Amino acid sequence: MKIKFLLLSFIFIILGCHKEDKNVPTYNKGNLTILTDESFKSVTEALSEGYMINYPETHFKVQTKKEDLGFLDLLNNKARIVVMSRSLSKGEIKAYEEKVNLKYLPARFAADAVVFVVPKSSAKTKITMEEITNGLNSDDKNFIFDGTNSSNLNFVAEKLKKQPRDLKFSIISGNQNIIEQLNKYPDKIGVIGLNTLSRPYDKTSEKLREIVKILPVENKGKAYFPDSEGLREMNYPFTRVLYFLTSEGNFSIANGFIRFSCTQLGQMIVQKEGLQPYNLYRREVQMR
Repeated sequence: MKIKFLLLSFIFIILGCHKEDKNVPTYNKGNLTILTDESFKSVTEALSEGYMINYPETHFKVQTKKEDLGFLDLLNNKARIVVMSRSLSKGEIKAYEEKVNLKYLPARFAADAVVFVVPKSSAKTKITMEEITNGLNSDDKNFIFDGTNSSNLNFVAEKLKKQPRDLKFSIISGNQNIIEQLNKYPDKIGVIGLNTLSRPYDKTSEKLREIVKILPVENKGKAYFPDSEGLREMNYPFTRVLYFLTSEGNFSIANGFIRFSCTQLGQMIVQKEGLQPYNLYRREVQMR
């Protein structure tokens, strides 16, 4: 009798384990929330939609969160994957490796940019690095960012070798709101993420491109534009590389998504978003 009881208990344990396994996410099944700054929400959504088409049993939610706050959520086990653009400090890398217990290996997937925009009616045709540096030290606060802790502010501060708190600027929440309200402040310059404007065939992006113009940035006497060449060669001074960080140690849904984003199909999606793919694939055409 005792043996039968132990045998039944063993069978129930095995069945219970199999039942639990069905709920464990894998690369082709499960739910995932991706934290991303609003500046590169569009490309993140496009990649997640591509992944769900390929793996119909996966369900993604793209949640916008300021870059620094998203990184903190990753460290505190409140997120499994985040999109980043700025470089981490040595202290942040150490914190990541200790708290997440993984080696810091950023999965780079796209070249994006921070761009400077003015109303289409503005007579301004370019902006110099000196103007940007001086303007962000001026009490006039002529540059408008989308908030503190944002990827755009972080990256510009990093480029100028400053702390974000040391810069002087105005705030309008949201990249799209900056564009739509810029006409009210004709003397000011909007600072936004390129992905807000870069989608070639998106109706919202088309309308936004009709409102503002992107200023090329002059550096050492030469002007650079955030076009495909400027991003690919990283000549445009405010080119930034987007990358994923995850807390997932095995090959499950987060790492499956990262791998997909860096493959040829994922990189084609990046290109369709008007950004520069990080991994370039050579096209081979056979002539017969």
